[in-house]
Amino acid sequence: MFSNAAKQAARRRVALIGTYVPRKCGIATFTGDIVEQSANFHPDIHFDVYALADPAKPVDHGDIAGEIAQHDPDDYARAARRINESGVDAIWIQHEYGIYGGDCGEMILDLVDRVAAPLIVTLHTVLAQPSAKQRRIVERLIDRASQVMVMARHSRDLLMGMYNVGDARITVIEHGAPDRPFGRQDEFKHAMGLDGRTVMTSFGLIGPGKGLEHVIQALPAITSRHPDFLYRIVGATHPNLFAEQGESYRDDLRAQADRLGVADHIEWDDRFVETEELLDQLEASDIYVTAYPNLQQSTSGTLSYAVALGKAVISTPYLHAAELLADGVGDLIEPCSSEAIAAAVNRLLDDPAELETIQRRAYARGRETIWPRYADAVARLIDRVAADAPRRRMAELETPALSGFLDMCDDTGMFQHAIGKVPDRRHGYCIDDNARALMLVSLADVMDEPTADRMASCFAAFMNHAWNPDTNRFRNFMRFDRGWCEDSGSDDANGRALWALGHTALHGRSEDIRWWARGLFDEALSMMDDIGSPRAIAFATLGAACRVEGEPDHAGALALLNRSGELLHRLLAESRRPDWAWFEAVLGYDNPRLSQALIEAGRITGRGEWTLAGLSSLRWIASMQLSATGQFRPVGSETFSHPHEALPFDQQPLEAQAAIEAAASAFRVDPSRRWVEHARTAYRWFFGENDRGAVLANLRTGQCRDGITPRGANRNCGAESILAFQLAYYGVLALARSHQDESDSSGGDPEDQPLALGAGDILEKRRLPEKPAANF
Repeated sequence: MFSNAAKQAARRRVALIGTYVPRKCGIATFTGDIVEQSANFHPDIHFDVYALADPAKPVDHGDIAGEIAQHDPDDYARAARRINESGVDAIWIQHEYGIYGGDCGEMILDLVDRVAAPLIVTLHTVLAQPSAKQRRIVERLIDRASQVMVMARHSRDLLMGMYNVGDARITVIEHGAPDRPFGRQDEFKHAMGLDGRTVMTSFGLIGPGKGLEHVIQALPAITSRHPDFLYRIVGATHPNLFAEQGESYRDDLRAQADRLGVADHIEWDDRFVETEELLDQLEASDIYVTAYPNLQQSTSGTLSYAVALGKAVISTPYLHAAELLADGVGDLIEPCSSEAIAAAVNRLLDDPAELETIQRRAYARGRETIWPRYADAVARLIDRVAADAPRRRMAELETPALSGFLDMCDDTGMFQHAIGKVPDRRHGYCIDDNARALMLVSLADVMDEPTADRMASCFAAFMNHAWNPDTNRFRNFMRFDRGWCEDSGSDDANGRALWALGHTALHGRSEDIRWWARGLFDEALSMMDDIGSPRAIAFATLGAACRVEGEPDHAGALALLNRSGELLHRLLAESRRPDWAWFEAVLGYDNPRLSQALIEAGRITGRGEWTLAGLSSLRWIASMQLSATGQFRPVGSETFSHPHEALPFDQQPLEAQAAIEAAASAFRVDPSRRWVEHARTAYRWFFGENDRGAVLANLRTGQCRDGITPRGANRNCGAESILAFQLAYYGVLALARSHQDESDSSGGDPEDQPLALGAGDILEKRRLPEKPAANF
C-alpha cells in the first residue's frame, strides 16, 4: 500500500480549459465527462477547470478553478497567469472554433502563448478545407502542444498530411461511452409508456445539418410494413438557428410529416436532454439513426453512446460513423436518401435475429470505448506530457550481439537447426532462414561493412541459386552437400522469399545488393499468380509494400497489394463470428502477419476499410496472445489442429517477432499506446516474462532458445529462433524511434534503467546477468 505522502506525490494536477457543464453544448458535456470519469477511475488526477463564460448566457459552474470571459482577450491573459501560478503539471485545452472569442476563436491564442506547463490540445474538429485564419490558429496550437488529441483516425491523418504533425505527438482516443447492461429496451420502453412499439431515435440539436427530413420521408415505406413503428426526435432547436429563424425548421418538418400521413408515428421531445436522461431514452430504442448529409462531421457523442448501449445504428458514412461502425458494427447508407434509410430499417425489422446480431455486435464494439477504458487512455495521455517529462532521461535498448548468429553460418548459408548451441549439419539449410538472415543483415547496423557485405552476398547467393525458373518457384530445403531436396518449395517459403527480396530492395546496405534484389523480385513476382495460401500471400505482400515504398509506381507490386487486400478482407468477413474475429477457423503460426499484411495493403492503396479491418483483427489476435496476468502468451503449436481454440504450448519466438512487427505496422497508421505496449510485452517474453519464467534470449551472444514447452525452455538454438529474436529487437527499436520521448529513469542501479519507447510508453529493460542464465 502507498503512504498518504506517496499518493500525494503521485497526484497529477491538470488545468482543463473549455466550455463546461451545466452549459448546454457538446464540448461542455465532453469536458464534464473528462472530470467525472477520471474521478471515478483515476482519482489521482485532479482537474482545475477554467470554464468559458458568456455574459449573455450566464450559468453557475459551481466549484471550479475559474472562469474566462469568452469575449475578453485580457481575461485569457489573466487566466494564463493564474494557471502558471498554480503550478499544474499540464494544461489541456478543448478546442472548437466557436467556443472562444475573436475571429475564428483566435482569443485562445492569448492564453496558449502565455502558459508554461506542457500543453495538450484536443481538436474536436479538424477541417479538411479550413480558411486561412482557421489554419493559422490550428498551426499555432499545434506548434505549442506537446500532444494533440483527436477522436478519429481520419482527424489524425489530416493533421499528419496537412500540418506535418509527427506520429509521436498525436493521440487518438475515441469518444467515451457508458457501460450499461445489454438488452433492456423493454424495461425502458415500459417506463416511457412505449410498450409494444418499435422505436427508432435521433438525438441532438435540431437543424438542417441533421438530415431529419430524409428520415421523415422514409417513414411511409417503413410504417406500411411495421405499423407499430415510432420515430422519436429528441433535442432542442440549435440556438443559433433559433435566434435567426425561431422554430420554422421544426415547423417545416412537422408539416412534412402531416403531408406524408406519418405524424402519428413521430414523437417530438423539444428539449436539451442531460446525459443520464439521454441514456435512458437511448435504452428505450431499438434503432439509432444519424442521417447527417455533411460527411465531414468529426465526432458524435450520442453515436458513441448508442453503440455502447447496443443499439442497431443506421448512419450516413460521416467520419466518426465510418470508423466506429466499420466491420459490420452498424449499417452505413448513402446520404440524402430516404430510400436507403427505409431499406435499412425494414431489413432489420423484417429479421429480428439480424437486428439482435447487429445490436450485439455494436455492444461488443462499445466495450472498447466504455468509461473505464476511456479514463485509462486519458490518464496515459496526461502522464506522458506531465510537467516532469523534461526531467526524464532516454535509455537505450541494449543491442544483442551477433556472434551466435554468425556461428550458425558457413559459406553456403545459415544452418536450419542446432543441438543446444551446436549447428546440426544433418538438416542442412532452407530458404526461409536465409531469407530472414538477409533481412537481418540489412537492419543490423552494428555489423561492420566488410562482414555485412560478405554475409549479404552469401545469403543472396543462396536465394539466387534457390530460384528455379523451370518451375517458376524457389526451392526451399538444401542438404549439407548443397543438393536440393525438391524442385519447388512450399507456398509459404516462396512468399517469405519474395518478402525478403522486397525488403532488401528497400533496405539493403549497398546499392549493388538492392539492385540485385530488385531484379530477382521482379523476375519471381509472377509466381504469386498461382499461389493462394493466405500466409504466403501475406508474406509476399509485406515484400511488395517495401517494393512500392522504393518505387511507388511498381505495377506488379501494387497489383499484389490489391489482390492480397481483397483476399484477406474477404476471408476475415467470411470467417468472423462474435467470438472469433479472425481470417481462419484454425490459428496457425506467424498469425499477426495476416493482419499486418492487410494493414499494409490498406495503407499503401488507400483502402481505409482494409486498414480498419487489419487493425481490428490485430487487436483480436493481440488479446488472444495475452495471459490473465498481462504476459505475452504466443499461440502454441499444439493449436494448429484445433478450430476456434488457442492452446498455450509449444510457444515459439516467431510469434513474438510477428507480434512486434505487426504492432509497428499498426502504429504507423494508428499511433495508439496499445501497439507500443503490445510490442513491449512481446519483447519481454524473450527475457522471462512468460508462462515458465524461462529466459530464452542471450544478449551477450545474440542466441535464442527454440521456444517454451510445458516443461520449460527448449534448449536448442536454431536459426528461426535466433533470427526471430534479432529481428524482434530491431522491430522494437524501430517502434521506439518512431515514438521517441524522454522517459523516467528507474533510479538506482543503471542496469535497471528503462527502455524508452517514447511519449511515456516505456519498455523496461530486465536486469540480465553478465553470464547466461542457468537455463541457458
